[in-house]
Amino acid sequence: MSKKRVVVIMMVLISLCSVIWASGVDETTESAKKEITVMVPPWAEPSAELLQEFEDETGISVVMNIVGWDDIRNKVAIAAVANTAPADVIEVDWSWTGEFGAADWFESIELTEEERADYLTLDSFTYDGKLIGLPYANDYRLGYFNTADFAAVGYDSAPSEWSDMIQALKDIKAAGIKEYPMAITLSATEAATTSFFWFTLSNFGSVFNSDFSLNKENALASMKLLEKLISEDKLIDPANINMKDIEVYEKFTTDSTSFMIGPTYFVGRIHNPELSQVVDESKPTLVPGNGEVRSASFALPEGIGVSKFSEHKEEAIAFVKWYTSPDVQIALYGENGNIPTRRSALQSLIDEGLLIDGDIMLEQGDYIVSPFPGGIPNWYAELSNVIYNNINKMAQGDISPEEAVSNISNRLDELRK
Repeated sequence: MSKKRVVVIMMVLISLCSVIWASGVDETTESAKKEITVMVPPWAEPSAELLQEFEDETGISVVMNIVGWDDIRNKVAIAAVANTAPADVIEVDWSWTGEFGAADWFESIELTEEERADYLTLDSFTYDGKLIGLPYANDYRLGYFNTADFAAVGYDSAPSEWSDMIQALKDIKAAGIKEYPMAITLSATEAATTSFFWFTLSNFGSVFNSDFSLNKENALASMKLLEKLISEDKLIDPANINMKDIEVYEKFTTDSTSFMIGPTYFVGRIHNPELSQVVDESKPTLVPGNGEVRSASFALPEGIGVSKFSEHKEEAIAFVKWYTSPDVQIALYGENGNIPTRRSALQSLIDEGLLIDGDIMLEQGDYIVSPFPGGIPNWYAELSNVIYNNINKMAQGDISPEEAVSNISNRLDELRK
């Protein structure tokens, strides 16, 4: 055999060995690599820089799957039929907790007592004692009032009880300051249901009895007062029956109304001159109480949880806890404007002067209550539908408060069975 041929054979063998060795290294590296997928709506997407911090800390890489909010619930349900996970970490809205919890589609998340105490809205993600998600975006109801309008009729602050608040609004209307000084959603939408919850809780007490039947006395008192404010006192614009919730809330920032109960994120909007015409006249306040109850608010937060069908549960839970940690919540407030769900994060933003009037928001957090005995039911969507449709019909004058309450109670009894 010639020396030239020997050299060629040796070169081929060396090349083959190199390929085999490299292949082995790639396989080892690939098998050691940790990767999870995260499915959230656009407003929950962290920056690439923030995700890189997580990967640097944990060695876990993250593939973001940004999906429309309405589509996420459907993807979870469809994937569950095949016992598969549409993603390892998934958006869990407060209103999905009952359905997801009853179906047992999500892993239980364990927290220390100290960690639990730092969250404001864990009850909204608890089903049958099982915590299936951690909240990342705070949204509970807070009062907002126009200081100039109230001062013009002799109030240097917002009344703390509903009876006094309604009288102040009547005074504002009588003085010709605002034709419709109170804003509340009355359309056949989810927002009318949640408005009914906080309106009842803060005015009269529980919406449901302990067995989840309707508290007819409180519900009827709430419906009657609502009808009176619309048709008799004319404090609420009847046009609200056809308006989306954001359109109703913007009545306040466009100086068309004097008082509303709205989302916590409006704390930022009312002080933003690009979004508000009443920057110097706007202040948040506690939701009024009823004499016996100082205040009451209803939470509508968003969270993330871990699919029970995930093949990377440990890594996914690590991401959930990192994503909802105080430092990351502060970062996400800066990136996306999401209001933190951790008391410590809110306090930090307040102390640093980054959240104007955040002290009121923090105080209102102490009065958050859930209207649902035993947690959010898996048939909540059907319940909400019957509530908002009957509120809308009553607001239009098509049915009486008594008929509305009867319709809601009868449908609720069917759902409970």
